[in-house]
Amino acid sequence: MSVHEECGVFGMISQETTDVAGLAYYGLYALQHRGQESCGIVINDDGVFSSYKDLGLVNEVFTADTLSRLPKGNMAVGHVRYGTTGGNKRSNCQPIEVNHQKGKMALAHNGNLSNAAELRNRLELSGAIFHTTSDTETIAYIVTRERLRTASIEEALSAAMNTLDGAYSLVLMSARKLICARDPYGFRPLCYGRTPDGMYVAASESCALKAIGAEFIRDLDPGEILVFGQGDIVSHREHCGRQKKKLCIFEYIYFARPDSVIDGVSVHGARVRAGRILARKHPVDADIVVGVPDSGLDAALGFSMESGIPYGIGLIKNKYIGRTFIAPEQSARLDQVRIKLSAVEESIRDKRVVLIDDSIVRGTTSGRIVKLLREAGAKEIHMRISSPPFLHPCYYGTDIDSEENLIACRYNMEENPHLIGADSLGYLPVSELGALIGNSGYCSACFDGVYPTDIPSDIRKDRFEQKLSEAAFGSA
Repeated sequence: MSVHEECGVFGMISQETTDVAGLAYYGLYALQHRGQESCGIVINDDGVFSSYKDLGLVNEVFTADTLSRLPKGNMAVGHVRYGTTGGNKRSNCQPIEVNHQKGKMALAHNGNLSNAAELRNRLELSGAIFHTTSDTETIAYIVTRERLRTASIEEALSAAMNTLDGAYSLVLMSARKLICARDPYGFRPLCYGRTPDGMYVAASESCALKAIGAEFIRDLDPGEILVFGQGDIVSHREHCGRQKKKLCIFEYIYFARPDSVIDGVSVHGARVRAGRILARKHPVDADIVVGVPDSGLDAALGFSMESGIPYGIGLIKNKYIGRTFIAPEQSARLDQVRIKLSAVEESIRDKRVVLIDDSIVRGTTSGRIVKLLREAGAKEIHMRISSPPFLHPCYYGTDIDSEENLIACRYNMEENPHLIGADSLGYLPVSELGALIGNSGYCSACFDGVYPTDIPSDIRKDRFEQKLSEAAFGSA
C-alpha cells in the first residue's frame, strides 16, 4: 500500500476550429503533478471525436509527431491519471468515450466514488458489460442510461448525481456542449476561466488556466453543473447546498501546485501558515530550516518566518524524477528516493537542522531523507510535518485504503522519532487544519476518521486484478 494522489481534468470550448489538442497538451502538462500513470485527450471537431490516450507522462505520450497528427477542433477534454480505483493499464486511460443512441460523450473524472462497488454490481446484474476497471466507467454508464430518458446531457448528468456518492469533479463533452460538474461535497477542486480570444477553459487547478493564458473566473460551487455552449454559459444549481462543503484538506498540504488558488485560498499561503503553526506548536533551537522539495518548501518558509531561524537550501531535487507518492510500484518508489534528492553539505554540515516535509506515510522516505542529512554532517535533525498523522483510510481519491502500513497507526511517532532517525518530531495538530484555509468546510477523514459519507461496505480497489483462484466470483 502506498499513498497516491488522484487525477487532473481539463476541458475547453472555442467558437472556432483551432488547435485545441495543443492547448490541452499545455493544460495537462501544468496538471502533471496530479497523476503520472497515463494521460489522454479527446478532440471534438463539429461532432466528430478523435482521441489519443496512453500510459506515460504528458510529454512522453504526446510527442510533437503525435500532436501533429491530431485534428483541429472546437472542443477538447483531457486527463492525467493516477488511478485510485482500477489498475495501471491502457484500458483505464481517460477520458472515457461512449457512443450511445442519442450521440457521443467523452468523460474525464477526478476523485473516487464511495459507492462505486455497489453501483457497478447493480449495473452488471442488469446486463452492463464493463471494459475498464475504473469507477469512471461506472459514472459514464449511469450518465448514458439517464441520457436515454432525458431531453439533454445536462439533465442526464443531474439525474446521475442523485445516484453517485463520494468525490467527483467531472469534465464531460457531448457533440455540442462542454459540461463541468463538482460533487455536492466539493471534495475535489474544479474551476474555469476564459482566454483573451473567448475560449472557455475548465481545469482541476487554476495553474492549468494560466498555462494557456486563460484568466481565472471562479471555482465551481459544490454540487454545481456548468454548461458551456457556443458562446453562452448556464449554471445548474439543483444539487448545491445539499451537503456541507468538504474539500479535501490534503489538496492544500500536498496535492495542488503552490501557485494554484482553490476556493479562494492560495495553496502557497496555506502551506506558509502550516509552517508558522508548526513553529509555534513545536519550537526548537536550531541553526537552519530546510524544506523537502517541493511541497515542504512553502511550509519551511513559514516556519522560518515565525521562528526567526534562517531558511536555507539543504536538499536539491533532481527535477527529472517524479514525485515519490505517485510512483505506481513500491520498488519504483524506493529507487526514486535514492536518486531524487541530494544534500547540500555546505548548508548542513555541523548544523542543527529543522527539516520540514508535508507528511509521513510508512516512514521509509522520511528515514532516507534524514539519513542523507546525517551523511552530510548535520549535528541534529528535528523533523516537522505540515499535516497531522495519517491514521485512517480515504475513500475519496487519496489512495490510502489500509491502516496496516501507516507508521502512525503502529507507533507514537512523536515519542519515537528515532524510528526515522530524527532527534525530534512534531506534526501539525488536527485542531489547526481549519487555520490553513480560514476554517471553510474541509474533509480531514484520513487524519481524524470523521467521514462525510457512509463508509463503503466493499473497499476492494479492483476485484478484477485478483488471481482467478482468489476472485470474489469463485472458480471458472
